Amino acid sequence: MRKEHRLVDRRDFQEVYKKGRSVANAQFVVYFLKRGDVGAFRAGVSAGRKLGKAVVRNRVRRLVKEALRLNAERISPGYDIIVVVRKAAVGLSFAEVQRCLLHALRKASLLNGPEL
Repeated sequence: MRKEHRLVDRRDFQEVYKKGRSVANAQFVVYFLKRGDVGAFRAGVSAGRKLGKAVVRNRVRRLVKEALRLNAERISPGYDIIVVVRKAAVGLSFAEVQRCLLHALRKASLLNGPEL
């Protein structure tokens, strides 16, 4: 993901968790919070230890970040987004991760543009 699309500060994560809303499907939970500015969206990915060892967690995180990068123009600007990976997402192919992530973002009304 490009630098302006990264959510990395711990305080920003905590603010999204506390003040934001969430939607979920079997594979992901998406927390989101509208920011005051209308800049590009910022996203972070959280993969807990229950998913598996570091290799497994990092692979899922990379797939989610790539799906966000490829669909960045479709995601509404001005939001902070946290994607929490669930156990059901482990072992999915990239196409399945992308489809499930877009489904969760659509449920959160964070997608604009044409449907795939």
